[in-house]
Amino acid sequence: MSRGEVLRRPDGLPDWFEPLLTRVAECRTEDFTALRKPIGGTGRASAVLVLLGEDDQGRPDLLILQRAATMRNHAGQPAFPGGATDPEDTDAAATALREAGEEVGLDPSTAEVLALLPDLWIPVSGFVVTPVLAWWRKPHPVHPVQETEVAHVARLPISELADPRNRIRVRHPSGWIGPAFQVRGLLVWGFTAGVIAALLDMAGWTIPWEPGRVVELPDATAPVPAARGGAPDEVVP
Repeated sequence: MSRGEVLRRPDGLPDWFEPLLTRVAECRTEDFTALRKPIGGTGRASAVLVLLGEDDQGRPDLLILQRAATMRNHAGQPAFPGGATDPEDTDAAATALREAGEEVGLDPSTAEVLALLPDLWIPVSGFVVTPVLAWWRKPHPVHPVQETEVAHVARLPISELADPRNRIRVRHPSGWIGPAFQVRGLLVWGFTAGVIAALLDMAGWTIPWEPGRVVELPDATAPVPAARGGAPDEVVP
């Protein structure tokens, strides 16, 4: 599968996936970040799983995990399941599904990969991150598998992510300001929030909001974000 390519729409795909899938097929790196990988530059390949499912009332939600507070990088930070590519991974989708299995116990047979989003260059860490858009065809209970790395797993309703009351901006100690979400006790910011914000726009789920409120990031040791809504070291090797 090439970047932006959408596979055949599987049988049973919920109607709410449109217009997201149509827009994803046309999306560009610029929809997510102003940064481009330098010509001839290389980076460590990695992938994250953007897994959309629905609750028992047919309402879409998004799988998010929270990093353990004891981690050296991203302590306590919400993120997509994901990590660096292993030699045995056949592609970015394989990386994202493997990592989700290792981190939260996702059964890969229950998730159907729909598209690969554009590679996103994270210059400070040297990672090239591929967000993998997937449909959770048969949701099942998930939980932290590696409790030294993952503290909490949540399915965040799209309606709550889109709710203007839950949308804020955060200020990093460096002065950088970017989008964020306060949902169900989680402060989602950085790379993850940037991808979510872009997908809300593409899907037509964004509700107009006034980006006036700015919240100071509580962790002064947080990495300095390097892109639109992106942190430079979001993916943990």
